[in-house]
Amino acid sequence: MSKRYEPETALGRIVNELEETAIAVILGAMTLITFTNVVLRYGFNTGLIWGLEATSFLFAWLVLFGVSYAVKVTAHLGVDAILNLVPRPTRRVMGMIAAAVCLAYGFLLMKGAWDYWANFANLPQTTGRWFPTGLEEMKRTSYRAWYAVVDIPMPEFLRFLEPLMNEGEEYEKLPRFIPYFILPFGMALLLFRFIQATARLVRGEQDSLIVSHEAEDAVEDASKLNWEE
Repeated sequence: MSKRYEPETALGRIVNELEETAIAVILGAMTLITFTNVVLRYGFNTGLIWGLEATSFLFAWLVLFGVSYAVKVTAHLGVDAILNLVPRPTRRVMGMIAAAVCLAYGFLLMKGAWDYWANFANLPQTTGRWFPTGLEEMKRTSYRAWYAVVDIPMPEFLRFLEPLMNEGEEYEKLPRFIPYFILPFGMALLLFRFIQATARLVRGEQDSLIVSHEAEDAVEDASKLNWEE
């Protein structure tokens, strides 16, 4: 099993609670919607029209929350065959190079996610091909917040968004910028986790981004169970 990372700062604890709470709520909502749909379909020959789309969006949220969460608990797959062949100072340098690549990758993902989400949120995209050099000038024709999903109805408690995002026009369905918000938010969480991991490397608390060995731990746990039996 992967080691549990205990956050040291107040911000780390807040992000930790946010991720774990969100994952639990999303899993519960997916289970509830799916179970309700099964009961309605086989028991009453009906169903939630918006159930499949809602579950799909929730699954996307779960995946994107899980990406950053897996960085925190070191659950992503890693290969350390080469790292084990080099001395510790070299291993640490290689770890720093890997961390730099991860930071650049996370930053690019966040830029791309923001630019995609901005299309649906009446917000400007960033300029620059690889790294943001500023924000584009917004034009009237750039507004896309009226785009809506296919089946999920607009919740009444979100009607206050209509004068802000849709010029007072009513949304029949949920606007897309709401479920799509997980794209920039999830990538920001991923970048935050990469920064945390890099900081631990700099402080010398670990030599690489791989700080757990799930296969070896599983074999060890199995051997302990067999020994106890």
